[in-house]
Amino acid sequence: MKRTAALFALLVLSLVALFPFRRRLLALLLRLPPPRYTVRVHTGLRIPMRDGMSLAADHYAPESADSLPTLLIRSPYGRGVRAGAFGALLAVYAHLFAERGYHVLVQDTRGCFDSDGQFSPYFNEQTDGLATLDWLKAQTWHRGPVGTWGPSYLGIVQWAMAAHTPDIQALVPIVTTANLHDVLYPDGALDLGLALRWPVIFQQLDRTRSHPYLSLPLQAFHMERGTSRGFRQTALADADRAALGQPVEFYQEWLRHTDSDDALWQQVHDEIQLTTVQRPIHLIGGWYDFFLRAQLRDYAALRAAGRQPYLTIGPWHHFNGMLSPTGLREGLIWFEAQLKGYTARLRTKPVRIFVLGTRQWREYDSWPPSAQTTPYYLHSDGRLDALQPGNADPPDCYAYDPANPTPALGGNQFSPWAGAKDNQRLEARADVLSFTTPPLGEALEVIGAVRTVLYVRSSRAYTDFFARLCDVHPDGRSFNICDGLFRITPDKAELQLDGTLKIEVDMWATACRFKAGHRLRLQVSSGAHPRWARNPGCADSFAPDALYPAAQTLYHDAEHPSALLLPVAVR
Repeated sequence: MKRTAALFALLVLSLVALFPFRRRLLALLLRLPPPRYTVRVHTGLRIPMRDGMSLAADHYAPESADSLPTLLIRSPYGRGVRAGAFGALLAVYAHLFAERGYHVLVQDTRGCFDSDGQFSPYFNEQTDGLATLDWLKAQTWHRGPVGTWGPSYLGIVQWAMAAHTPDIQALVPIVTTANLHDVLYPDGALDLGLALRWPVIFQQLDRTRSHPYLSLPLQAFHMERGTSRGFRQTALADADRAALGQPVEFYQEWLRHTDSDDALWQQVHDEIQLTTVQRPIHLIGGWYDFFLRAQLRDYAALRAAGRQPYLTIGPWHHFNGMLSPTGLREGLIWFEAQLKGYTARLRTKPVRIFVLGTRQWREYDSWPPSAQTTPYYLHSDGRLDALQPGNADPPDCYAYDPANPTPALGGNQFSPWAGAKDNQRLEARADVLSFTTPPLGEALEVIGAVRTVLYVRSSRAYTDFFARLCDVHPDGRSFNICDGLFRITPDKAELQLDGTLKIEVDMWATACRFKAGHRLRLQVSSGAHPRWARNPGCADSFAPDALYPAAQTLYHDAEHPSALLLPVAVR
């Protein structure tokens, strides 16, 4: 007992001794430049909007008479420690920015936490953001340029404003995109995991506002219980009621406007005007983030428009990408260069990517780097290799039952359990085909967009085919690298003379080094629910009259050379 008391006393004394050095210790821990300023926080500011509403904000002010830049961070997830874990983290990051010479304004978006109005995802962010910038210009402390920073929805609000004001001089959108429809309806199928889990998170934040920390385990339980109820619903129009106990207006709005050509999404596209944004942009993404493909398309669009964006892609999924201190570090470097003119820490090559399987970062002049498209052909004995199949290679068949949909495991879903997972139990299912190479004689590096060409036939005119690339370790563990889905409809897919369909599955992009002794594995199935909402086997996927099983056939012979197409890095 005395020893325990002595150890406790030593711990307390150590904490007291280290307290004066906490700012420098945190800087060392996060690999940041040392703090330069003391910070005062002015909380509970009310910023008027053009329609008479007001939004709440906090100002993190460095104690300095210098003209310093301002960083604007707008969030629907709360601000400060009273708002919960993300609000507390945002407060820490705002304080760290301010200590290094930035005024930081953190604002609750409309209808969230202390701000007036009703939350309607995206559609008020341009007007409210521009009104906030007008308010900023009237403040005596605001005398420098403006930068914007933030992950996920905090990045979407940056895109909403960027093309419509000269005030924003630099942007750092993290694990996010300017193309919202592509994220909500990847490959023409609703991302049900995103569409349901997101409003459930807001519901839990609202219910636990008075005790956000004590109820964290309970929040996670309720969120998963609620979303699981929604995922089981056959009629997607009822899934929000099952998950939250009531309909969600913006979820129902998403179901009413499914087509990317719909006027609603065209309005979003016209307002964001990605390619007209002239200011320096640093895009930060993750290989297992559900925004990845859309964010890489943002990068490509900016490059095609003559811009020179920076791009950083780490090994993250969405949740750890939001929390990663890399966004903070890269943001500081970017704002130092673009808002203060200090370019010494700015890397010379604009693209920096983490290569899975190596724990290494690589830098390039642009994305994607040079690669050689290399086919790996499917064979009837479950082989995957460079040899083309013969004429006598019989097809593989399996049954897909939408009442027991093939589940999503890890990958790019909007879930804390996203990322790389051992797929052995998924590959053991009867509705999953696997094709595997022999052990690699030497390492193979794949960097770029991955595709799979399949020749298929289905008993249903409406069905899906899902393809996933895995890295199989010598001990048999099979870790997912990237994947994608193709949704077949009567007017989609390339009909062959013999009645088969040729489809090409976009499996998104990756950077991965498959080590010598490892094997490549391609999974083929007909779903990854709820990452892509199950295909019921009929035209109405939102309110089907029944669930229709599909008999699926996959061909891989000389006439139907189904193949995995890998971008093998050129040395």
